[in-house]
Amino acid sequence: MIRPQAGLLLRSLGAGGGARPGAMRSATSLLLGAALATAFFLLYTSLCRDIGGSPGTPPPRWERREAGKAVETGAAAVADREVRDLNPKQREHVAREEERRKVEVTHSDGDGGGGHGARKDEENGRDSEQEQPQQIVMPSATSTPTEQQHQQETPSEDDLADLLRRAATSDKTVLMTAINEAWAAPGSFLDLFLESFRHGEGTGDLPRHLLIVAMDGKAFQRCLAVHPFCYWFRVAGMDFAGEQKYMKGDYLEMMWRRNRLQQRVLELGYSFLFTDVDILWFRSPFPRLPAGAQVVMSSDFFVGDPASPNNYPNGGLLYVRSSPAAVAFYEHWQASRARFPGKHEQYVFDMIVKEGVPATIGAAVRFLDTAVFGGFCQHGKDLGKVATMHANCCIGLENKLFDLKNVLDDWKAYRARVAAGDDARGFSWRVPGRCIH
Repeated sequence: MIRPQAGLLLRSLGAGGGARPGAMRSATSLLLGAALATAFFLLYTSLCRDIGGSPGTPPPRWERREAGKAVETGAAAVADREVRDLNPKQREHVAREEERRKVEVTHSDGDGGGGHGARKDEENGRDSEQEQPQQIVMPSATSTPTEQQHQQETPSEDDLADLLRRAATSDKTVLMTAINEAWAAPGSFLDLFLESFRHGEGTGDLPRHLLIVAMDGKAFQRCLAVHPFCYWFRVAGMDFAGEQKYMKGDYLEMMWRRNRLQQRVLELGYSFLFTDVDILWFRSPFPRLPAGAQVVMSSDFFVGDPASPNNYPNGGLLYVRSSPAAVAFYEHWQASRARFPGKHEQYVFDMIVKEGVPATIGAAVRFLDTAVFGGFCQHGKDLGKVATMHANCCIGLENKLFDLKNVLDDWKAYRARVAAGDDARGFSWRVPGRCIH
C-alpha cells in the first residue's frame, strides 16, 4: 500500500499527461532502494542468528562444546598437577570422587532446568545421545579385588554345616585334620597321611568321613584337587601358609583358632576325632577309645592311667563327643587362655585338667595309651596293636617326613609278612631315626 504522501508526489509528477519523466525515474529508484534495503536487513538478521549472532546472543551449540572442551582441558591439566602432588591414598580418594561426579552428571543430563528443558532436548536430540558419558559401576571402596575373590571363595557358616552333614557318619561323627600350604604341598604330609589309610587295616573307608580344614588359599586349592570335603578356615590378617614352627610366628594364633573351630563343630551337633596331618593311620581308633569319655586326648608320654592328670597331653589326636558338657568344657578352655598369656592351647589344657575341671561342667577327660596311639616321643613296639603313629617330639618338616616315610615303609613290610603267612612277631620300627627312637 502506497502512503498518502507518496501518492500526492506521484500525482503531482504525473499531472499533465506524463510531464517531468526525470522526476518519475527518481521516485521509482527511491522505492526500489528502500525495498532492497529491507531485504538485505532481513537477510543479515537471519545470518546473524545462525552464524555469529548479535553481541547479546549465545554462541551456537558446536562453539559451546568446543569452548567447554577447552575449559575442561585446562582444568584437567591443573587438576592433574594437583593430583600428582597428593599421596597414593589421597589420589585414590580423588579418583573415587571423580567417578562419583561423572555418574551424578550422567543422571542429571536432560533435565534442562525450568521451561527450557523440552526445547533443549528437541534441539540437541542426537547430540545428547552421542555425548552422554558412559555410566561406570565402581566396586565398593572398602573391598579390593583380592578381597572380593576371597569373599567368593571363602566358605560361610552354612558351607561348614553342609560339609559336616555330608562327611559325617550315621551317628554324626567326623574325622578332621588341618593343613596349610607347606603341609599340603605335593609329596608332603597330606599325601603321606592319605596314603596311610589305603595301607591300614580296615581304614580304607575312613577318608569318606574326613573333613580337611585349609588354613590358607593354596592349601584349600590343593585339598580340592585330592579330596571332596574341604573347608577354608580363613582368618583376616593372619598368614598360616608357611611352615609354622613350634611357638614361633603365627603358630599360637593358628592353634587357638583351630581350637575355636572345633568348638563350633560341637555347637553344630557333631562329634569329631581330630588328627594332625603328621599322623599315620594303621587301624581305626574308634573301637579303641575309652568308653564313656567325652574328651579324649593323646599323650606324648602315658603314665599308665587314662584318667590321670599327670599324663603329658598332646592335642594331635583329640576325640570329643558332642554334648552341652563338651561345649562348656571348650568355653572354659578358651576363657582360661587369658590366665596363661603366650601359651598354646595344649599347655592351657594341661593346666585346667591338673586344676580339675569344674564339676558344673561335667565333662570327663581321658588320655590315650601310647602303646596303641604312639608317637616319636613314646610308642609301642608291637605292630599288631598299633593304631596310629604321630611325628611328635620332632622339629622340622624334613625330619618329620623322613621318619614318617620310614615308618610307613616298615608298616607295609609288616603287612606283607602277615599277608604271606610269615611270622611277624618281633617285627618293629627301624630306630633310631632322625627323631624316632
